[in-house]
Order: sequence, then C-alpha cells, then structure tokens
Amino acid sequence: MKKRSNKWSAKVTRESRALDLEEGVFTWKDPMKIAKSLQQSALSSHRRKGSPYQSAMSMLNFYINRAGKKLPPEQKEILIHAKTLLRTLFKKD
Repeated sequence: MKKRSNKWSAKVTRESRALDLEEGVFTWKDPMKIAKSLQQSALSSHRRKGSPYQSAMSMLNFYINRAGKKLPPEQKEILIHAKTLLRTLFKKD
C-alpha cells in the first residue's frame, strides 16, 4: 500500500499547470518585481480557468497560506505588499 504524502500543497505548487511561474518568485525581496512577474505569467497563460487577475492573486494567496508559520515575517510583509501592487497593476483599486 502506497503511503499518501501530506505535502499536497507542495505538489500543487510544483505541478500546477495554471501559471508558469519564474523560479523562486515568492522568495524575491522586491514586491513590484513579484507582482509584475505574476501579472506576466497570468496574462501569458492559456491554461488558467479564471481571469488573469484571479489566477495571479490566487497563486500568491495560496503560497502565503501554504507557507504559514514557516514564512518569515519580513517575507510575508513583502508578499502582502505584492498583493497591493498586483491590484494596482490590474487596475482593481
């Protein structure tokens, strides 16, 4: 019997076909660079199910939630700022 891995979220991040993300995008220190990369990935994807904005924001929220307590507070702050910038880039404010 094959043991089921508890790391389903890592598999989603690794094998998601919705967006082709740049390597290490969620570890970058520049929130604008993160937001622009997510925007570009979402706009160029033909496999996403929702709008480009929904796909980019979903992937960012998924990563923040998946990292949980293991995400350093400084990086969480950067990613939350990236969410604000992503809204601005997609003119959702």
